Parts: sequence; structure tokens; C-alpha cells
Amino acid sequence: MQAAYRNPALSAQQLSNRPVANTPMSNDNSLPCIDIDQANKKLSSAKPEDIIRYALERAERPIISSSFGPHSAALLHMVIQQRPDIIVLWADSGYNTAATYRFSDKVSELLKLNLKTYVPTVSAAHLNARYRGIPDADTDEHTELTRIVKLEPFAAGFAELKPDLWINGMRKEETEFRQSQSIFTFDQNRKVTKVAPMFHWSESEVETYLHTHQLPMEQDYFDPTKVEASRECGLHTYVI
Repeated sequence: MQAAYRNPALSAQQLSNRPVANTPMSNDNSLPCIDIDQANKKLSSAKPEDIIRYALERAERPIISSSFGPHSAALLHMVIQQRPDIIVLWADSGYNTAATYRFSDKVSELLKLNLKTYVPTVSAAHLNARYRGIPDADTDEHTELTRIVKLEPFAAGFAELKPDLWINGMRKEETEFRQSQSIFTFDQNRKVTKVAPMFHWSESEVETYLHTHQLPMEQDYFDPTKVEASRECGLHTYVI
């Protein structure tokens, strides 16, 4: 069955006359701002730039998230070309390398990002003392670390910004979980439409884009919540 979706062009009166989805939230975000099934069928082979344009035209409060990982500048550049003032949400774990912090400054200045950074309520130094370093994966301690340094700051950003569209850099080839996803999805927990414009791109295609547009890369990147590149950090798989 095709999912119901919210048309941002509808008036408040028109929206009030529409059936309300059986969800815990009663605001507009309870419904996708895009027809998910239709968008995935229509744009399955589209260029990332066309996917971005399609999504932005149907959203009222779009944001893009970034980790400032090695390839982050590619998607940021694509989106900024179409929406220069879009909010960029960064959940800074506090564990980033010095190179990553310099990279974030460089990209922010280069692309004139409207960056909003959210940080944990507990410092990396405190957590390192508590756990005597990064806890092993698949332990309760690592789950708690992930909640503190990644999920809570991200949740704080969503609570403040209340986006109806979340543009993200998820790519199908990266993890086993992501192979089960699509370009357009709806996050039932956060009540937000998600779009991954580069979902079908390979790493080599992303790097070609970076080279073509003379954008920087940063290889000295560390995410304490992933441990291994093939693991999920939690943002796309669960929330607090």
C-alpha cells in the first residue's frame, strides 16, 4: 500500500480535513512530506542533484546532517548549490581528531555553511576516564557511550530544529543494513522524511565528484560509536 504523505503546499485548512495517521504525534511531521513510494520509483536512477532538487521542493524545514568524515564535502557541496542557507546539523562526539576539526573549519568556510553543532553533556575526557578508553563493541558500555556522544546530541538538534526533511550521506554499499534501505525513507521514531541522494553511488564516484569540484578530503577520521567501518553508528538504526 502506498504510504500517505503530507503535501507542504496544502493550506492549514486543507491539512485539517485530511485523515490523520495513527501515530503518536499529531503535528504535520507525523506524515512524510514526500510520497515515499512514488519518489523511490521515479528517482531510482536519478542523479543526486535531481534527487536533492525534488526533495527540497517538497520540504518546509529541511536540514542536512554531516559527520565531517572523509567524503562529507561532496554532499554538502551538492546541497549548498541549491539551498545555500540550509542548516547543517553536526553531532560532534568530542572524540574527533585534530585533523577532523580543522577539516570542519575549512569546509565550513569554503562552503559558507549554516552550521549548528550539538555536543554531549559529558566530555570525552570524562568518558575516557569512566570507561578507561573506548568500550568494546557489542557491550552495554559501548551502547551507553553511543547514546551519550551520538544519539543524545542528535536528538537535541532534532528537538530544536524540528525538520521535516533530513538529507543524509547514507550509501547502499557501506554496510549490510544500508543495503536494505532506499533513497527515500520515513523515520518513524523521529517523524522525519529521510533522503540519501548518493545512495547508489560508489566510493569512487564520490571521490570523482570531490576531485572534479576541487573539494577537500580528510582521512584522519575517527568515530568512537562505529569501531569498524562496516558497523552502523546508530543514527540510522535506532534512537533513544
